Amino acid sequence: MPVIGLTGGIATGKSLVSDYLKQRGIPVIDADELAREVVRKNRPAYREIVAAFGPAILKKNGTLDRARLANMVFDAPEQRKVLESIVHPRVYEAGWKKIRSLLAKDPHALVVFSVPLLFETGHEGAVDLTVVVYADEGAQVERLMARNGLCEAEARKRLAAQISIEQKRKAADWVIDNRGKRSETYRQVDEMLSRLCA
Repeated sequence: MPVIGLTGGIATGKSLVSDYLKQRGIPVIDADELAREVVRKNRPAYREIVAAFGPAILKKNGTLDRARLANMVFDAPEQRKVLESIVHPRVYEAGWKKIRSLLAKDPHALVVFSVPLLFETGHEGAVDLTVVVYADEGAQVERLMARNGLCEAEARKRLAAQISIEQKRKAADWVIDNRGKRSETYRQVDEMLSRLCA
């Protein structure tokens, strides 16, 4: 069975699809979760980030202030590249280690690697199938404003930091359209799984 690279854009519904896949008993390796793990206090990535951005990005307890760091790098593409060069390699290393472990136990297992920046980081070729969770840009902006309490300009700035969802949709092997009801999104996931398992 293939390793699926699950991606999308900000607020397109990737977490909804990931959660449903988990409910169906399919292992999902989540790059966002791994990113939080690799930057834990005193780990190598944490130390590199503090050295690169200074102690102002730390909370009083010494952990990273992720919101402050995100605001800092979204306004500065060069700083974002520095952060990504520290975090991304470690995330992919940890992710593939988990995937290899799962496949060693069951070579026929279907494994999903959920990676928000799969295309941006050029790792789409490392997976067997790319699946994009799609919602149009207008829906993304509305959802991001509601979810994160951002103004429209801030929401659009976050979207601009990624490859457009339309480009991702064209590049994907499979698209799950998440503009409708949740049940319709689930139906599309079920259809994809039944085809893969056929």
